[in-house]
Amino acid sequence: QAQLVESGGGLVQAGGSLRLSCAASGNIFSFITMGWYRQAPGKQRELVGTISNNGRTTYADFVKGRFTISRDSAKTGVYLQMNSLKPEDTAVYYCYAKLGLPHGSISDNWGRGTQVTVSS
Repeated sequence: QAQLVESGGGLVQAGGSLRLSCAASGNIFSFITMGWYRQAPGKQRELVGTISNNGRTTYADFVKGRFTISRDSAKTGVYLQMNSLKPEDTAVYYCYAKLGLPHGSISDNWGRGTQVTVSS
């Protein structure tokens, strides 16, 4: 019943910055975990970073120090600030959310993805 919609992707020159946004909507009881993954063509989807309900963050080693994940106060949005972008960061970036539903079930949800392209 929940939907995730990403935005903010685009084309940027190496060394530049982008800020990705993810909006969650639907009949959501609680937000357990939210985060970002990415996938390049022909490659495995990989974790970029997550933020837990208590605000703790985790990052993949290859983006740590360049990317920052955050959320809004209502926990209905998650953001990825990307600085010092490299061509190897080029991928489709997906929003992820583990959500608690009103009847007590837990749902894993994915957005459709937003393309990030970094030129050299």
